[in-house]
Amino acid sequence: MKTVAPSRIAAYITLSFLVLAIMLFAVYSVFEKGLIALLIAIPVFTAIVFFVVHYFLNVFIYEKIKPIYKTIHNFKPSTRDFNAINNDVFIQVNKEVDEWMKDKMLEVEKLKELEKYRREFLGNVSHELKTPIFNIQGYILTLLEGGIDDPGINMLYLKRTEKSIDRMISIISDLEAIAKLESGELEMQKERFNIYNLVEEVYEMHEMRAKERGITLKFGKNVDKATFVIGDRKRLFQVLSNLVINSIIYGVDGGKTTVSFYDMDKVVLLQVRDNGIGIPRHELPRIFERFYRLDKSRSREQGGTGLGLAIVKHILEAHGQTINVTSTPGKGSSFTFTLEKPPK
Repeated sequence: MKTVAPSRIAAYITLSFLVLAIMLFAVYSVFEKGLIALLIAIPVFTAIVFFVVHYFLNVFIYEKIKPIYKTIHNFKPSTRDFNAINNDVFIQVNKEVDEWMKDKMLEVEKLKELEKYRREFLGNVSHELKTPIFNIQGYILTLLEGGIDDPGINMLYLKRTEKSIDRMISIISDLEAIAKLESGELEMQKERFNIYNLVEEVYEMHEMRAKERGITLKFGKNVDKATFVIGDRKRLFQVLSNLVINSIIYGVDGGKTTVSFYDMDKVVLLQVRDNGIGIPRHELPRIFERFYRLDKSRSREQGGTGLGLAIVKHILEAHGQTINVTSTPGKGSSFTFTLEKPPK
């Protein structure tokens, strides 16, 4: 339905009154005052009727629409003046309502996505914690039912209980770290350090784990051992450690993991590459989600919490950087990110 401004409505009503007035004054002029009185009275009468009708229409319409307009805009007199909208209030408000509805629909869709993510997250957390909790419960019950007196199983079950507790602590610690990174509570303690030395430390930590599968940990060709970057050394150690662990977990027996870095003027580009099982293309957008695993059984066997890549992403974002991944199933994966170079 086509909308009409208050001024136009007032004009229509005034015109109606005008026609009526002309007829009345025509009759009156014939019998009493004549044509001059008619010509003077008609404009005056028309103007008075127009402004009176227009005033009361504005009062009525604007007072009805103003609350709607305020609601749509979270109205604040200091930031938005309702009286400043154009004269055709119906067209203006219809447009505003339409835009408001579109925004609200987008918000609803976003809330649905967040709700879906929340349900998945809670389901994943409960699933990850359920396994070690049930294991601990089973071991303790066995010991309480007499197993504690059996030297063949008491120490074995106690060690398994300890291992399950360690897994729970690891999951909770990783979740706490992500929560602090997301909220900004965990500030980065940036410093200048040698990135080559940091990679060496990561390799030393995971050397035994890599040897168990015959995986070689190596540097790329022509890396500069005197390459320095700016960042939180402790957190970036965690980043590289998680990427190297993933390359071992999802690598192939006898494979290799290669860390390379390149001088890119103002930043250093780091690449962690492997020749493992690779990642299917449709999985790539989700690998940085919490608890998301490509091969759940393989990851759990290796002790992974499923939070490593989520932590990597958040730490790099806290450094003002992003991480990218390319992968070919059956050929391997490559993770790349940049770090700030120290000033010369």
